[in-house]
Amino acid sequence: MNLQQKLLELREEKRAILAANFYNLETLQAVIGGASEAGAPIILQLSESSINYMGLEMAAQMARTALSVSGVEGWLHLDHGGSLELVQRCLDAGFQSVMIDASEKPVQENIRISREAVRLAEGYGASVEAELGYIAKLNQEQEHSGFTQPGEALHFVEATGVNALAVSIGTAHGFYKKEPKLDLELLKRIRAVVPTPLVLHGGSGIPDGVLVEAIKSGITKINLATETKNAFMRQLQAELGQTDEIDLRIVFPKATQKARELIRNKLRVIASN
Repeated sequence: MNLQQKLLELREEKRAILAANFYNLETLQAVIGGASEAGAPIILQLSESSINYMGLEMAAQMARTALSVSGVEGWLHLDHGGSLELVQRCLDAGFQSVMIDASEKPVQENIRISREAVRLAEGYGASVEAELGYIAKLNQEQEHSGFTQPGEALHFVEATGVNALAVSIGTAHGFYKKEPKLDLELLKRIRAVVPTPLVLHGGSGIPDGVLVEAIKSGITKINLATETKNAFMRQLQAELGQTDEIDLRIVFPKATQKARELIRNKLRVIASN
C-alpha cells in the first residue's frame, strides 16, 4: 500500500500514523524498535539538515534496510523540504513521500511551488505534503496567529493537488514554553470541508489526551522530532556523566533504549484512539 492510500484509509477511520524523524543509526534503531514493539506502521522522516549530516543515499539506504529487516510497515518521507531541487533528489533516491514547505512565502507562491512538487512526484507514485498557515519553527515566536482557515485550506488543496496538508491550529516546532492550546473546533471545521488528510506538526510536548482529541477531530499524521532527540541526548548525557567508558557501543544503547521507549509509548497513545 502506498502512503496516499494509507493516509486516506486512516482519515476515513479517524485514526492517525506517527511520523518520526531520525538523525543517525541509533535514533533510526529507536524509531524502528518502538514501532516493532507497538506493532504499528511508521513514517520515517528526514529533514534537510539530517540529510546534509548523513548524506542522502546513506540515510535513505539505512531507512530502507531498517524497514526491510524489521518487517515494520513504513515509508520514507522528506520533512520540510526547502526547495524543489531537494524534492527531486529525494524522489530520485527512492523517498515514497516528500514535503515541500513554502508556507512562509505568499499564498500564491506557496500554491505554485506546491503544485510543481506534485507534478514532480507524479512520475514516482509518491505522496506530497505541504503546509498552509503559520506554524512557528525553532527559534521563531510561538504566536497564536496565522491559523489555517477552512476555505483557504480547501482552495489550497484543490489548486495544488497535494496528498496531505499541515495545518496551523496552535502547535509549534520544538518544545513549548507553556502547554499548547490547540483550536480543535477550527480543526473540525477544516476537516469537514477538506478531503485531504491533515497533518499535525509540532507533536513534541503535546499532552497525550490532547493528541487523542486532535486525532478524533481530524488529524491523520502526527510529526515527532524534538522529543526523540531530547530523550536520546538526556540519557546519553546521564550515562557519560557517570562513566569513563569510551566505547560508544556500550554507552549508546541505553540512550537508544530511552528513545525507543518514547516512540513505543507515543504509538500506543495514538493507537488508543
